[in-house]
Amino acid sequence: MADDSRTAYRTCPLCEAGCGLEITLAPPGSADTVQRIRGDRDDVFSRGFICPKGSTLGHLHDDPDRLRHPVVKRDGVFVEVGWDEAFAEVEARLMPILDEHGRDACAIYLGNPGAHSIGPMIYNRALITALGTRNRFSASTVDQRPKEMSAAMMFGSVAVPVPDLDHTDFLLMLGANPYASNGSLCTAPDFPGRLEAIQARGGTIVVVDPRRSETAVKADRHLAIRPGTDAHLLAAIANVLLADGLAAPGRLAEHTNGLDELPALLQPYTPETVAPVCGIEAAAIRSLAHDLASAPTAAVYGRIGTCTQEFGTLASWLVDVVNLLSGNLDRRGGAMFPMGATGQPSTKGTPGSGRGTRFGRVVSRVGKHPESFGEFSVAALPEEIETPGDGQVRALVTVAGNPVSSNPNANRLDAALASLECMVCVDPYINETTRHADVILPPPSALQKSHYDLALLNFAVHNVANYSPAVLPLDTDDHGVAMNEWEILLRLTAIVSGMGAQADIGPLDDMVAASVAGAAGDELLAEVADRRGPERVLDLMLRTGPYGLTLTELEANPHGVDLGPLQPDRIPDLLRTPSGKIEALPDLMRDDLARLDQSLDRDWASSLVLVGRRHVRSNNSWMHNVRVLVKGRNRCTLQVHPDDAERLGLTDGAPARVRSRVGEVAIDVEVTDGIRPGVVSIPHGFGQNLPGVRLRVAQEYRGVNTNVLTDDAFADPVSGNIALNGVPVTVEPV
Repeated sequence: MADDSRTAYRTCPLCEAGCGLEITLAPPGSADTVQRIRGDRDDVFSRGFICPKGSTLGHLHDDPDRLRHPVVKRDGVFVEVGWDEAFAEVEARLMPILDEHGRDACAIYLGNPGAHSIGPMIYNRALITALGTRNRFSASTVDQRPKEMSAAMMFGSVAVPVPDLDHTDFLLMLGANPYASNGSLCTAPDFPGRLEAIQARGGTIVVVDPRRSETAVKADRHLAIRPGTDAHLLAAIANVLLADGLAAPGRLAEHTNGLDELPALLQPYTPETVAPVCGIEAAAIRSLAHDLASAPTAAVYGRIGTCTQEFGTLASWLVDVVNLLSGNLDRRGGAMFPMGATGQPSTKGTPGSGRGTRFGRVVSRVGKHPESFGEFSVAALPEEIETPGDGQVRALVTVAGNPVSSNPNANRLDAALASLECMVCVDPYINETTRHADVILPPPSALQKSHYDLALLNFAVHNVANYSPAVLPLDTDDHGVAMNEWEILLRLTAIVSGMGAQADIGPLDDMVAASVAGAAGDELLAEVADRRGPERVLDLMLRTGPYGLTLTELEANPHGVDLGPLQPDRIPDLLRTPSGKIEALPDLMRDDLARLDQSLDRDWASSLVLVGRRHVRSNNSWMHNVRVLVKGRNRCTLQVHPDDAERLGLTDGAPARVRSRVGEVAIDVEVTDGIRPGVVSIPHGFGQNLPGVRLRVAQEYRGVNTNVLTDDAFADPVSGNIALNGVPVTVEPV
């Protein structure tokens, strides 16, 4: 590297791990290009760990397919325009629809990348409020909504317990593959290294997964469960803990409601009854329960696979029921509650002072889907567009989302989007979804934005705070200076609130800051008066947070601030339930157990079922345009067990046709004994081959969109979360 090159430090925004990066840039006076990215060895959390994706931020920044300017569709063709012209176009196309048909005529969809970006995390709420529509959707209902709901029902807020990876002696993981995903709803840089450290100190790791995943290969024990039956397995484990006298919630017993009702409700779920359902021997289930109870410390961790199934909320709830019954909730080495510097209830709160969380306050117009956290299930979006009548969705705003790739019954949603009268997207690419847009407003690249993980650090396995300023300046060319993401969102907010496309967004930014300052008001705002945008709001959130930090302190510590290990005994202080106690048996879960009871008599082995999978070099649908990440052998294959391949006449490497109720794809077969018989697997996020998509590298790559097969009618009715796993399919040679 040249002696006059410069080094910048920032947190990687690509996944939930939040790893620190050391970025070497070209010397001053030359183009600000990235010369090297490696792990920041001084980062207080990640200590130099980096996955293959993190080193490609420079590739993403330089990607020629990434939009640098707004584009407007004219006569079916996208045309580059300046920012003022783009916002004028938004106003001209969107506002007449709102004026004529009302606010519910426009829907909004928020994508997963927004949770990794400080601008959307702060300013999406202002846009949603100004838009005033009830038709709100997000990627959460194809991801973590069951866990959010179960935590809110039990603890009164979305305070999700995470496994204390650095101290536990026994870890049971269901539906999680952190060797590929780096973890989720559990922020843990170098998750694989933390797992290996458990084993190095004599601990045990058990993985429950229908595939022998990358994580299962490294585990001490792998239980190949039948997809969709995690709730049955967890209910059986809880049954054994209760029936065998192993339940020991300890001090939490006095802070918990509903414990006395659990034995009778879970009595049907004996290991012997559940074994034929989940495909795991009764002796193995009983042993697992005893191991959890006898380990010095233990934690149960369930993630994407436990959420994206037809009993997702029950499974998510039972994860914490087992942690509670085994005596491992809110204790060192068990499942613990992080305390982020900005977000969760602190120990300063009054126990029992919360109002809890209500669900189903309203239902969607067509399918009567109940809301959760102010949103409807994405399964409702196509029907709200297709169905005429008062309140029909005629326009859509998306922020950092690609629902055609990530949502079920993709062909139906794709056709629905094509029928919209107006579509506005905040997105850096013309992808499967944004190809339908009338206006696309591109945010800066990740290296041109400041960063703080407002959401994800509230799920961290160690309390830290990391702030990263922008590494590179905004682009400047004939169209002027590019816009910050937060400025784009506030310009849209100004338009939909009736202020006009040319309105000054300063007062809107002041309103957001004032809402965060709250009761402290003018005095606190005066302390951050030299800041604007996300930095001002973040500074306010830090100052009012449990540690009383300031943004100046984080700026002075580019490798992060270590706030210490997770603390035990957060209960009852963090509870926000009306009772001031853990609700071990929420009403929704008591009612939904009847559905689980009925499923015990189902013929679970009668059909072939589909599950998804991830790869460490993929990140949902938007990393397939980086050649260094997609090169090599074809990863988008249909994994099939040898017994099924022989029965169905499938050949390794040859194409097969996979059909579900809603669609079909043709895909190359990969015969492997690393998957349970009766189960097939396709990775998600592939298939960027639709007309009009501008992702040249991704389009060269063979791949299919597995969500052509997933079924918008196959869902967890409690949360509305789509069951992306356990989808019935048929398979035949092409």
